Parts: sequence; structure tokens; C-alpha cells
Amino acid sequence: MLLAADPREVPVASGSQGLARDAAASYFADVYEEYFPFVWRSARGLGAPDDLIDDAVQEIFIVVHRRLPEFAGRSSMKTWIFGIVVNVVRAFRRTMRARQTRTLDASCGGDPNEVLDWRPQPDEALTKVEAARVVDRLLESLDDDKRAVFVLAELEELPAPEIAEALSIPLNTVYSRLRLARQEFAVASARHRARDGWRFR
Repeated sequence: MLLAADPREVPVASGSQGLARDAAASYFADVYEEYFPFVWRSARGLGAPDDLIDDAVQEIFIVVHRRLPEFAGRSSMKTWIFGIVVNVVRAFRRTMRARQTRTLDASCGGDPNEVLDWRPQPDEALTKVEAARVVDRLLESLDDDKRAVFVLAELEELPAPEIAEALSIPLNTVYSRLRLARQEFAVASARHRARDGWRFR
């Protein structure tokens, strides 16, 4: 669904951004409806914790709502929103890592393998849900910068110039990170197949 209108085209009274802000706010519902699936997939792909993903998506759209009047059209709406997704998800991942550190510190001699071993049990059926979890684990092998480029290129199928705009990085950096990310993902996938004894699809 296309947005009904472009808030950048709304005239602004001299010396005031009020009209533009009101117009931008009125389009927020359309933005939310159109981009919610993209935001959810992107947040998940970038590693938003399962128990926090709804909170992360909500926070992303709070930021979108607040900053919508600032959207100047130098990139597509999709790439502009993805820049917000990256920043919010990174903040949530920092929260998750801090929480995990506190949990491990408080576990008093627990077996760390019970926390860190996410391998499926042998008798578990291979389902789409489990396959998605495998992809999540493989994505975890990438650092945040490579992961963002990989998610946009491989999962969202955005062209490199749009990725560069979304992440505010040079085009050559996109190509470099994507090449390294693909190599690292392939290595992690091969290790996973060797470890668990089944072919990842």
C-alpha cells in the first residue's frame, strides 16, 4: 500500500513547522500499516531478543512517529526506517547482554553448557520454526555491522545503494561488509551442518 500523500509536500507556514508536523502525524497510521512487517522482520533479523521483540518494535515506531516530520526524502522511507531499526535493536541487544551477564554471575556454579547450548534435541522434528531459529543462530556469528548489511541484502533484497543510504556508510563499505558477511555465514552454516549432522536449507 502506498502512502496517501507525502508529508514533505505539505506547505509550511512561515516561521512554523506546526502544519508539517500535524500533516506528518496524520500519515503515521499509514506508515505503521505499510512497514510493520518489514520492521518486525528486520528487528528479528538484527537479533532483537524473542522476549523483547514486541517492545523493540513498539519503541521503533515511537521513534518513527516522533521523527516523521524530519523525513526529508533523501532516501526511501524504507531505508530511513531501517536506520531507526538498527539503532533501537542495538540498544535492546546491549540490554540483553547486560541481563545475561547478571544472570550468569548469579547462577552460582550452574553448568554454562546448559545456558549456551541451543542445539535441538535429536528427537525434535525439523520444522519451519526450528529452521528460523537456526538462521537466527547463524546470524549471531556476524558482528552488528555485517549483520545489518546481510539482513538488508539477503533477507530484504535491497540493492547496495539503498543499504548504503540506510546505514549511512559508503557504497564500497556495503560491498566489503556483504562479502565478508556471506563468507562468515557460509562458514558458520558449514560448522552447524557438521555439528548437527543435517543439511541446513
